[in-house]
Amino acid sequence: MMRGERPVGSVKGMKRMRLSRTKGQFRVCAEVLLIGKDLVVSIWGGTRPHVGAVALAIPRPSLKKRKATSATSSVFTRLGHKEDEIVKRFSEQVSAGVNRVVVVTAGIHWDGISPQGVEIVRSLCDEISRSLIGRVSERKR
Repeated sequence: MMRGERPVGSVKGMKRMRLSRTKGQFRVCAEVLLIGKDLVVSIWGGTRPHVGAVALAIPRPSLKKRKATSATSSVFTRLGHKEDEIVKRFSEQVSAGVNRVVVVTAGIHWDGISPQGVEIVRSLCDEISRSLIGRVSERKR
């Protein structure tokens, strides 16, 4: 288990884990529920965590690479919010990476965040998705 990750507990047919990543003043957290074979992920960070966008990703055969798995997603975004890019990317990466249905919700907010800060937050989300793929893949073995 990497720093910032810990098992939270489990109920029959459901397991939980929490992952987080920090860079400078930015900390992004994710709570993951493994419900049967499906995953539900809540991502938050900043001064006002909330629900800004939700995505549902479904794995499918890749249209570009034979024998590869890709994912298709549907996204719902709350008016005035910008987490749609994060939930789409995260849900598709994880769904394709573990070949499971994945739901992601995100609400991340820092007042006056700079474009560089936005890039840091995106990279932290990418780190969390890669870590989650690794953790779920380990469980399958």
